Amino acid sequence: MPAQPLNEESVTALVYDATAAPSLHNAQPWHFRYSRDSRTFRLRSDPERALPHTDPHGRALHIGCAAGLMNLRVAAVHAGWYPETRLLPDPQDTELLASVQLTALGSGRGELGALYPAIHRRHTSRYPFEETEIPQAVLTALADAARDEGASLTFPTGWHLHEVLELVQEAEARNITDHARAEELGHWTNRSGIPFSDTAAEGVPAYAFGPRKLGGKAPMRDFAGGRPMTGRTAAEFEHYPHLALLSTARDRPEDWLRAGQALEHVLLLATLKGLSSSFVTQALEWPDLRWPLRDPVTGTGHVQMVLRLGYGPPGPATPRRPMREVLDIEKGTSGRRRRTRQT
Repeated sequence: MPAQPLNEESVTALVYDATAAPSLHNAQPWHFRYSRDSRTFRLRSDPERALPHTDPHGRALHIGCAAGLMNLRVAAVHAGWYPETRLLPDPQDTELLASVQLTALGSGRGELGALYPAIHRRHTSRYPFEETEIPQAVLTALADAARDEGASLTFPTGWHLHEVLELVQEAEARNITDHARAEELGHWTNRSGIPFSDTAAEGVPAYAFGPRKLGGKAPMRDFAGGRPMTGRTAAEFEHYPHLALLSTARDRPEDWLRAGQALEHVLLLATLKGLSSSFVTQALEWPDLRWPLRDPVTGTGHVQMVLRLGYGPPGPATPRRPMREVLDIEKGTSGRRRRTRQT
């Protein structure tokens, strides 16, 4: 398809698609700046949206921003552009995570555009999934998607799956009793004891918590922090959950950015394959619990994300920050910048 002109509306639309990505506690720690002269987006992290207790090194922050980067790449290809992407383009500016220059057409990455319909269909689902096997062909396709972005996706079974579930359970118990982390979670799920309203622009609103787990082995985070909630139901979750471990060979910021892109690539493809998904980050938030998650056969690799996959109801859409807060557009050769209008 021919490329769409890059006026303010089309630039805003690309970033609107990018910000549909998931992030830890829906903190949305990204900021985009677009240069008209070079047709280049610059993705920066927003340190004010970091979670210093839960994510002290910024690993999850990088992963969330990189998931947005993946959405931007998909949306750009869908619009007819090739997104020439550089990770960490300025070693002196650690908050500048990536640049994406929209260049000529016909560069052989059109397959990314096929993922576009999933961008706004993908939502985290904290509901019970069916006790149904995922076909091997689907698992292979998801693993291939991760490999395309420089990561690996494996599916623990047997004693390894049991070990992962135990590590998550241990982390969940720690999180509930750790005052600083519980307070941080509370910040992103309520303010002054009042749950986020439907009009909040960030965080995990109460309607997205999902039911309280009555039974089952699915590793679910208690976003209510152990507090009773009026109207919240309880449900039986899977006794045989399908988990996936997303890993990279090394554990540097550039690896976190590759992992975030791989994560979103996997999630978009899973959505198109009819799967629902949620995140299992508890054990990743404790260094001594994160390390044993790795492949028990090779003993190598660094687990960057644990996913729960299955056939079940899609999750609800969670709020997103207005475009005026996440996008600056440079006017051109004058170098002046303007904030986009809210869409």
